[in-house]
Amino acid sequence: MAKKQTTTPMMVQYNEIKAQYPDAFLFYRLGDFYELFNDDAIKGSQLLELTLTQRNKNSENPIPMAGVPHHAAQNYIDILVDKGYKVAVVEQMENPADAEGMVKREVVQLVTPGTRMKDTAEASKENNYLVGISTLSMQTGFGLAYADLSTGELKVTRVEAVNAVLNELSRLETKEIVTDATLPDDLTASLTNLGIMQSKQTELLNNAEISYLTQELTDKLEEQTTSILLSYLFTTQKRSLDHLKIAQPYEVAQFLKMDRNSRANLEITTNLRTQKRSGTLLWLLDNTKTAMGGRLLKQWLEQPLLDQSSLEQRYDKVGVFVDEYFTRTSLQEQLESVYDLERLAGRIAYGTANGRDLLQLRNSLRALPAIIAALEQLDTHIFGDFIKQIDPVPDLEQLITDAIDDDAPISVTEGGVIKNGFNAQLDQYRSVTTNGKQWLADLEASEREATGINSLKIGYNKVFGYYIEVTKANIDKLDPERYTRKQTLVNAERFITPELKEREQEILEAQTESSDLEYRLFVEVRDTIKSNIARLQRLAAAVSTLDVLLALATVAEDYHFVRPELTTDQVIDIKDGRHPVVEKVLGHQSYVANDVTMSQDDLILLITGPNMSGKSTYMRQLALTVVMAQIGSFVPATSAKLPIFDQIFTRIGAADDLISGNSTFMVEMAEANTALQNATKHSLILFDELGRGTATYDGMALAQAIIEYVHAHTQAKTLFSTHYHELTALAETLPHLRNIHVGANEENGELIFSHKILEGPADQSYGINVAKLAGLPDDLIDRATQILTGLEQQEVTVANESEPKLAEPATAYVPENVPDAELADDAEQQLDLFQIEADTVSQAVLEEVDNLNLASLTPLDAMLKINEWQKQLHA
Repeated sequence: MAKKQTTTPMMVQYNEIKAQYPDAFLFYRLGDFYELFNDDAIKGSQLLELTLTQRNKNSENPIPMAGVPHHAAQNYIDILVDKGYKVAVVEQMENPADAEGMVKREVVQLVTPGTRMKDTAEASKENNYLVGISTLSMQTGFGLAYADLSTGELKVTRVEAVNAVLNELSRLETKEIVTDATLPDDLTASLTNLGIMQSKQTELLNNAEISYLTQELTDKLEEQTTSILLSYLFTTQKRSLDHLKIAQPYEVAQFLKMDRNSRANLEITTNLRTQKRSGTLLWLLDNTKTAMGGRLLKQWLEQPLLDQSSLEQRYDKVGVFVDEYFTRTSLQEQLESVYDLERLAGRIAYGTANGRDLLQLRNSLRALPAIIAALEQLDTHIFGDFIKQIDPVPDLEQLITDAIDDDAPISVTEGGVIKNGFNAQLDQYRSVTTNGKQWLADLEASEREATGINSLKIGYNKVFGYYIEVTKANIDKLDPERYTRKQTLVNAERFITPELKEREQEILEAQTESSDLEYRLFVEVRDTIKSNIARLQRLAAAVSTLDVLLALATVAEDYHFVRPELTTDQVIDIKDGRHPVVEKVLGHQSYVANDVTMSQDDLILLITGPNMSGKSTYMRQLALTVVMAQIGSFVPATSAKLPIFDQIFTRIGAADDLISGNSTFMVEMAEANTALQNATKHSLILFDELGRGTATYDGMALAQAIIEYVHAHTQAKTLFSTHYHELTALAETLPHLRNIHVGANEENGELIFSHKILEGPADQSYGINVAKLAGLPDDLIDRATQILTGLEQQEVTVANESEPKLAEPATAYVPENVPDAELADDAEQQLDLFQIEADTVSQAVLEEVDNLNLASLTPLDAMLKINEWQKQLHA
């Protein structure tokens, strides 16, 4: 560890501040740079790729030092926060020229993963939630509050168990939590494994702002948790947070519940393989034109509704927009002129908005009258109340138009922000400055004429002010009584005259007064807008809702979606249903649509058929159709009748959790258990190939027991796909189970998938045919066919025996061009049920082929796997 140097007053100040923020990088302002010292400099230079230097390098203990320019500091802060660190920003609190002794410095903001206000294009449609977690006791569950500092959103709930906390954290994609106490060990371990920063706030602030923001909370735990969260925000941000909305309580049970595994498996907002948005339901539906609309759509997808009345109202509006093409496109064109009102309001309240931000607000407000006029042409019964929510805030639009210059710079302290004519005093100062510049030009011309020095010029710098510069060769032409030397250069001298000195003071005073007055005027305008933050936030909510509804209508028309019919009798009747994302990738003409029908009495659809035939796609498309229907979207089908589901549970694909020490099979069983323990009669369960992660008989026994348990106890609508064909016999004993399968035909040794769902069980697995489609070597496929033939023959002979009879082990693969007679003789000795001891490599490949879930592989993954097998077989 680097030794700390405390001998200089500056380092004493630095170390005192650093001691208050030991877990943060300290960006310490020195002039035009932010400097890092000691361990911060060493580690920061590595993370930020900075040059590591030394302060007091000639002393016994030089201080490691690294710095970044103040104008580029935000980029470096973002890098550190993205990597999971905190940054304390230390600013000079007084003008160094006026300071007596050390310049006073303070931390003006602590930037953390949960409090950063990211302003990049790629983050525009993403929220950044900071989450507070608290508990009164383990018996009372957990309070969970969350806020987005950039938008002012503030909500709180109570959840009962650790898993429920983790599900909410997953939904919110939080990067930082705040707590006042020690959390349970299992929750702490999970937070660590998920890479979520854990911050402490042990002191509860007692101020008017927190009392105001928590005024509607009646639950003691919810109030305490929200107070912890707000105390952390006020402590770290050290400024007004007037844009924070009054905390709104909610219940997880108000929305369609999906645990974090189900949400991931269905790829609602994040692609399971790439962790990106592309290839998800959000990617398909997001035709929004504003950043705030994009964020709202994501929120809808993460919290589908259970209230039929609210859903019907959304369907009504989407339906009108589907029918009214020209109105829809006109509205979307207007929305392209609307900036992010939520985050603009946040920056205004935060005190960081500049002139260009206010111009964006003005331009956004100017688009609203045309939006309102277009909506007024639509059905007033459907849109009447909605139109009333759109307040165009004309007084603010006029204020910005009058006050802010159309060419306002980014800086708000260097002039050029306030429009001419807005303030008489400012105009006078500007006149003095402008006339002064003309006076200087006239003076320069007259001085040249009077002295005969054509190269004479009048200039200005911040150190010496205005001056007359004359080359040394022409100095003898000047009147020494009138010209006073001010500065000596290598080839010239700079002078001042009484007239220039008098006008210099007048011009500089005007410039200084002008800049100061202009900044005060800008702050007054910004504060006036700030006092209307609540109006702007209500407007943002209405406009973002409009944006989402228009987007859903556009997608519905583009992809031929239909309005679903919501029922209360637990009947599913979807005609020509499609997986919307797969259909978008394949194209409408290539996708094979399928019905999904489950009567009131149908509880379980048992799905059989080969891998890669579409079983998983069929299951997922039902779940995605449900999610779409319960956010108010039209759905991919020619007609759809659906109940409202309260929960969706999935067990799809092979995945492990090695960090927690869980194998693929353990994860599979844990996810199955979550569904069985929590599902109700109004839930939807998707189970894909349960039981394959263990021995055949164990897996089959578990699969059957799970099916029977769902049938007898859970009674949720369930889709269960399996390769255990023996399970299809359960239809004879379980009256609410129905067999369906994916059609496939074998023609001339080639497997052809129809991707069509048919009634009844599949007649065979086609596993070897799928392996052939995957490109496995021909001799391996031939050998697998021989083994399968032997097993099928042996199955008859050993049907009444307690143990399967093992055949003689195969010795090796048969080389090419061997006579058929020899092949026949050899085949008789190759009946083998579970092992091929003489060729362990081939057997290992075959077992891997048999256990592989091809539906979970991407084409690239399959190619890599096949290449690996080929290397093993030819080694």
